[in-house]
Amino acid sequence: MSTVYDLIVIGSGPAGQRAAIYAAKLGKKVALVEMREVVGGACISTGTIPSKTMREAVLHLSGYNYRSIYGMNYRVKERITMADLAFRVQHVIKTEIDVTEAQLSRNNIEMLVGVASFVDANHIQVTNSKGSVVYETKNVLIATGTKPAASAKVPVNGRSIINSDLVLDLPNLPKTMIVVGGGVIGVEYTCMFSALGVRVTLIERRPRLLEFADQEIVEALSYHLRDSRVTMRLNEEVESVEEMPDGTVVANLESKKKLQGDALLYAVGRQGNVDELNLGAIGVEADSRGRIPVDKDFRTKVPNVFAGGDVIGFPSLASVSMEQGRIAAARAFGDETVLSNPSFYPYGIYTIPEISFIGKTEEQLTEEDVPYEVGVAYYREIARGQIRGDTTGRLKLIFHRMTHAILGVHIIGEGASELLHIGQAVMALGGKLDYFVDTVFNYPTLAECYKVAAFNGLNRVSKFQ
Repeated sequence: MSTVYDLIVIGSGPAGQRAAIYAAKLGKKVALVEMREVVGGACISTGTIPSKTMREAVLHLSGYNYRSIYGMNYRVKERITMADLAFRVQHVIKTEIDVTEAQLSRNNIEMLVGVASFVDANHIQVTNSKGSVVYETKNVLIATGTKPAASAKVPVNGRSIINSDLVLDLPNLPKTMIVVGGGVIGVEYTCMFSALGVRVTLIERRPRLLEFADQEIVEALSYHLRDSRVTMRLNEEVESVEEMPDGTVVANLESKKKLQGDALLYAVGRQGNVDELNLGAIGVEADSRGRIPVDKDFRTKVPNVFAGGDVIGFPSLASVSMEQGRIAAARAFGDETVLSNPSFYPYGIYTIPEISFIGKTEEQLTEEDVPYEVGVAYYREIARGQIRGDTTGRLKLIFHRMTHAILGVHIIGEGASELLHIGQAVMALGGKLDYFVDTVFNYPTLAECYKVAAFNGLNRVSKFQ
């Protein structure tokens, strides 16, 4: 008699891993299907881990964080190559794969290598070079992630015209680069290449970068990019891209401008990996961008089929995907005790400098007619900021004018994604602005920014009391 699984997870990225492990800890029989030969999905192979590791390599080798102290010409390595960046990336990828495989093995999760597709809601076909096998299961979680969106206007060739999956395949570090797309991925790579001395032109069809982030923080980043000699072409759209006989690339804009560079990175969104799933067999439809609709429990219109991670769309963060997978697995087996509040999910954008935030932006609170005030602390006024050589960073606390409840924390500066968690904890536990005033922080640390920002905010409120 063939095995009947309690849960088959399709995709071994953050959502798939957490779902499989949570279900296994409930004592369920779990199988995890992965089309690659290695686990981890795009997160480990081509996305989060490679890009953040590359960022660390860029910061170290370029000496970027210490230029304000040792001078603009300071570098750890004079001639940085793509091989230098790839060396560190491959080391981290290998380690992460080993750690993930060990976790899955420890929890007795069966690995199935191949492409998964639905036969019906309780049967999954897995196809690989050895053939096809159909497996029976009581529940399914789709966690197939995404791939870079493609456009007929941009003929990706893997040499001079690339997408975000192919960055490390660049044969050489270009002297000039065009980046199409002012979202998270496009802006992160713009920062990395500009830190390496590449002259970058960033094209974005919207009037500002990162529209979901706080406007003041994005303006600070935009100023910093321009100061790093990045040219931003906002409200512009690419009409066509062509590779020239000399190997350079030309981007023709709809405004009739022509931009030329040694390489072009196309980073306009991502597309859900749903083409191979045969969703029609279970009556589920993805939208035009391959996103699968789900309810608050991450259940599709089919009761025993769930979906989580990037394949369901925004915010497409690895941290959030992990939580979505955990909740989906819990609900699949009737566990209602696993609770999570999306309003306390942190956002980390690994630009240079980093951006991280939680809660509402000033624009949202203004639209909602919420009476708020702001307190700001600048890294340059904090001893630790001077020690680290980061004088561009700032931390902004947004709080209710009357109750002093923390409504949002927005940070730009090195270490922002770590520093944010202090504000996250205070918000989640119902703390108020006074907590930061009355708390003693280690000195010198960037955490002091919270105290300085709190006093700054109170000073603004006291003027009207």
